[in-house]
Amino acid sequence: MHTDKLVHMANEIATYFEAYPEDRARRETLGHIRAFWEPRMRSALGEHARAGGDGLRALAHWAAEQL
Repeated sequence: MHTDKLVHMANEIATYFEAYPEDRARRETLGHIRAFWEPRMRSALGEHARAGGDGLRALAHWAAEQL
């Protein structure tokens, strides 16, 4: 899967949870990615975040760094 598609998907998840209090938004965003994304997708997103995370919203970037 292309990185731009992963970034888009992660940003959609983060956008949904941004309305929650910060600690819950972080927990839910990370939890969703861990529960529903296959390992290769999580790995690629984590690598993208560690390489700078271009295009990721702040919440998505934080979650990606935790992977």
